[in-house]
Amino acid sequence: MKICLVNHNERYAVCEIAMSYFPHTKFEDVTEPPVSGDYVVSELKKDGDTYSYITTLSYGGRTQTNTVTKNEYNKTYFKQSFHYLAKDLIGGFLPWGVLTGIRPGKIARELIESGLSRAEVEDRFLTHYLTDGKKADLAIEVAENELPILKGMDKNAVSLYVGIPFCPTRCLYCSFTSQSIKFTSKFVEPYLEALYKEIEYTASKLKETPYHIETVYIGGGTPTSLTAEQLDGLIKKLHTEFDMSTVREFSVEAGRPDTIDADKLSALYDNNVTRISINPQTINDKTLQIIGRSHSGEEFLKSYQLALDHGFKNINTDIIAGLPGESTEDFLKTLSCIESLNPANVTVHTMSIKHGSFLARDYDMYNVTSASAVNEMLDITYDRMKALGKKPYYMYRQKNMLGNLENVGYADKGYENLYNIYIMEEVQSIIALGVGASTKIVKGDCINRVFNVKDVYEYITRHDEMLRRKDLIFK
Repeated sequence: MKICLVNHNERYAVCEIAMSYFPHTKFEDVTEPPVSGDYVVSELKKDGDTYSYITTLSYGGRTQTNTVTKNEYNKTYFKQSFHYLAKDLIGGFLPWGVLTGIRPGKIARELIESGLSRAEVEDRFLTHYLTDGKKADLAIEVAENELPILKGMDKNAVSLYVGIPFCPTRCLYCSFTSQSIKFTSKFVEPYLEALYKEIEYTASKLKETPYHIETVYIGGGTPTSLTAEQLDGLIKKLHTEFDMSTVREFSVEAGRPDTIDADKLSALYDNNVTRISINPQTINDKTLQIIGRSHSGEEFLKSYQLALDHGFKNINTDIIAGLPGESTEDFLKTLSCIESLNPANVTVHTMSIKHGSFLARDYDMYNVTSASAVNEMLDITYDRMKALGKKPYYMYRQKNMLGNLENVGYADKGYENLYNIYIMEEVQSIIALGVGASTKIVKGDCINRVFNVKDVYEYITRHDEMLRRKDLIFK
């Protein structure tokens, strides 16, 4: 699809809304308005204090033009102009309207903190961002549930992230920095050696600051791909190098049920890990095979019970709405299973066709669930979680999500994941270690990022450089 901008340079805004309606479409910039084929022409006209945001959309042989007239300049109005046309030409309605950002809850929170009433915040979502009522209410509810937690955040604290880039297999939809441990096992010990050096160096630097650690999150990958001895050694290393006496929450992704056993759970529990994730994604064995997970629904149930038997009370389960080939009935089977377990924390993801994933590469081979069906799954989930007494406490969105929808974390009161809230709301610095780690330093409204390399071999061979990069954090 061709895109032509006239009298403005808000290409990113126009492309964002265009990609929401036309996912997996390649866009070509042109300097002259096209006269044939599929195209978008976005034009700005100004007459005194009046701005006209004009969009012409040609799709499938039909061409229409829409104008949004305002007395101010705001890039959102380019999106509005496009949105009204696309809704008519393509059919359907994006529940989040023209909101294309990652953090709608953050928008709601900032509006509340600015002094607006709930009704005024809702009106902003409905009339400016053109969301539907349910999504507006969800964003506001997430913000309202986050606010008391954020008020209790330690202002002199940071969070610590440690990445373990190994998994049993690579899932169909995954784009994370992750390696199949079956083929990269020779790198595990060298990787841990390099990681330990980064831990030591970062801990020594942190001791020179007034900051202390509030939350720890070991993610990946699948950290429980490591052996029990390796897990025990890693966590003991963190306790040795960092002052962990101030840690309020210690989370570990035990995401793949086929990586969990009694010894590993003991290693986590005995080292004061307070929260773990055991993620089935779906309970349906056929889907598990399609997406490349080497475990069954029954194995998930056994692993979950084993974690309960080891004393874990704060267990999160991830499920995905819109997995390839799954109907609403298939999803509800998984949701009913999760309801029967009633874990303290449930995270419901919308299927995302991520760049770099096997699914994006072979997209046409799979039966992808419709956006309307996924939205129905999410609405049902909200009602079911509410019936269990769980509240939505954090939310984020990703590019290329089906229907431009959302991921939501639900939790029992007191079991909200602090790390997830802090990183999504961008209110606390996150010091990140390991392959692909992204450190985020928050200083007021300014956020600086420091990245580690994404390749395991490069991380091992360039670990001295990773240490020097950490110097940027503590300047």
